[in-house]
Amino acid sequence: MDESVIDKAVYAELEETAGSEFAAELMDTFLEEAPRMLAELRNARAQNHPERFRRAAHSLKSNGSTFGASKLAALARELELKGLDADPARDTAALVALEAEYARAAAVLKSLRHG
Repeated sequence: MDESVIDKAVYAELEETAGSEFAAELMDTFLEEAPRMLAELRNARAQNHPERFRRAAHSLKSNGSTFGASKLAALARELELKGLDADPARDTAALVALEAEYARAAAVLKSLRHG
């Protein structure tokens, strides 16, 4: 497992606390919903809607933390705390980084799920 993407200790604690089956269900839900949250971030940015932007970033931050995806959580946290940037290009760059980190985290989580 790539420690830089998923913190193995956090993931193991989730499995221990929630049980392997429930942790797998949570992961499946996250993998299904996260792309919609990322799309919501982009839509909120495009429509200049700060509350939707913060709410979607908060959800991604919380979910990332749950699975030990600390870099994903940190990137989402920055967006949540900062809110919409006066310069949309900076938000777009941050969203590209967040989406790339989600792709890395999703790949590792899927390998855990099926491995």
